[in-house]
Formats: sequence, C-alpha cells, structure tokens
Amino acid sequence: MREVSPKLVGYLKDLNATVAQLVAAGFKPNATNAREGLANLTKTYVTNSPAVSKIQDDVIPAEGFHVPVRIYNPAPDEELPVVIYYHGGGHMCGSVTVYDPICRKVALATRHIVIAPEYRLAPECPYPAGVIDAYATLKGAFAVLAANGMKFKREVSIVGDSGGGALCGAVAGMAQFDVSVKIKKQFMIYPSLDYTMDSKSMEENGVGYLLQAGKIAWYFDNYLKNGECRKSVSPLYGDFTKNLPETFVVTAEFCPLRDEGKAYYEKVRSAGVSATHVNMDGMIHTFMNMEDLVEEECAFVYDKMNSFLNS
Repeated sequence: MREVSPKLVGYLKDLNATVAQLVAAGFKPNATNAREGLANLTKTYVTNSPAVSKIQDDVIPAEGFHVPVRIYNPAPDEELPVVIYYHGGGHMCGSVTVYDPICRKVALATRHIVIAPEYRLAPECPYPAGVIDAYATLKGAFAVLAANGMKFKREVSIVGDSGGGALCGAVAGMAQFDVSVKIKKQFMIYPSLDYTMDSKSMEENGVGYLLQAGKIAWYFDNYLKNGECRKSVSPLYGDFTKNLPETFVVTAEFCPLRDEGKAYYEKVRSAGVSATHVNMDGMIHTFMNMEDLVEEECAFVYDKMNSFLNS
C-alpha cells in the first residue's frame, strides 16, 4: 500500500482542509496569489539560508530582453565549474528571491558557481519567453562571469525543479543541435516535461498531494496561450540524440509529474546517453521547498546532485 511520508501527513491534512474552505468561499486563482503561495511555502519551510562567499547580481544581454541573474560563488579564489539553476513554479511562479536559499545550498553542496536567471513568467510573458531567457542564460554564462572578474572552469551544467526542469529539458533539447554550446550534465528534480498531462501518475496523484492536476492545467493554459501544440512543445516528445548531456532525474512517489520524469530518463538512456533515475518514496511535489519538514530527503538530493555533477 502506498503511503505518504508521516512527515508530510499533517501538513497535507491542514492544506487540503484550507483549500476546501477557500474554494467554498469562492476563491479564484490568479498570478498574484499563486506566486504568494509558493513564496510563503518556501519562506516558511526553508528557514536555513547559509552564507556564500560572493553573491553578485548582473544581467545577461539577449535579444528583446536582458535577463537578470544572480551569481553565487562559494570559493572566489578557485576556478570552479558552473551550474545554471532554473527555478520552479509552473512557468508562472517562483523567482530568484524565493529560491535564494536553495541556490545557496546548491552552490555550497556542489562547489559550483551557480547562476540563477530571473526568466520571464506567464501570463504576462507566455511561451516561449521563458525558454528564450533560459537559453540566453546558457549562452551568456561564461561572459557574465568573465565580466565580473570571476575565476571559473569552462564547464556548465544545468539544474532545475518542476517548471525549471521543463526549461532544462527545453534547453538541453536545443543545445544538442548547437555546436556553440556544450552542457556537461543536467539534474532534474520532479520535472514538468509533458504538457499533454497524459500519464497514470497525473490521474493517481492529481488530487490531495499539494500540486493538483487542475492547478497544472491552469498553469499550462496561462503559459501556452497562442494555440501551441501541447505535444510538440513538450520536452518529453522532443528529439533525443546522443548529444544530450548525461542526465539525473529525481521524481517523487506522490507527484503528478512522476511518470513523465521516468519516461524522459528512459528516452535519454535509449538515445545512448548515461542517465540515472531516483524516485523518492513517500514524497510529494515541491518537497525541496519544504526542507524543514523533510530534511533528510532534501539532504539526500543535494548529496546526489554533488556526486553527480562532480563525478
């Protein structure tokens, strides 16, 4: 019998009761309350924000929009490899500010320079704005570090959770045909990779586990506003060649996106690229933003990220 971790049972019980009350009172989702929800969740349950030696804000110039970035350098005196961290939030929520403690932990856990882009969000900036910004960040990563006088190795990997995992998939898919860039590795945490929402886990885990199928559909309707074919823009249904980066996918047992993460891992392997998949038993979507409730599980993911990126 499948059981949610006891660490999360009380939280989910309270959350589901609150959601039921809000819906009964006529609650309507919009971009503001969705963004507040993720920000408040993270602020409440990721309370440890460790010091990083150097943090620098800058912009990466791109056509039509200069992408704001925050750079986290845990050892400025050393030449470190680089990670781009694409934050989650369903293409509508999340920010560099919300994910600041998580980016600090990634930098310290992996001893990489972390570049976190403030990519544009729907509904104000629907698809493909976020993908354009994500790719511009990849292309401009070394230049922005050089402009800030930082030492670095010319090695760049990408990491993302949820909607940020979708950006990883999109960026890796584009980069496999671009000789001007090379992604060393990609690490995805419960990634959103299938905009058709056609999976067993979407039905199995679509109600009662924080991220609801109805909310996912609402996110996608706000993101894909111009009649895009949902299948053709899904990273899961893109091209898979041997030029993809080595990949590590973390999924969660009670996450609606679980099966698409596993399917992506299988397609990467079938293309002849080394890939690893770990499914977190008892966990729900967004558990990395709930660290104080599931410290051991989050530490496990950071440890896997470290060993994978540095192997």
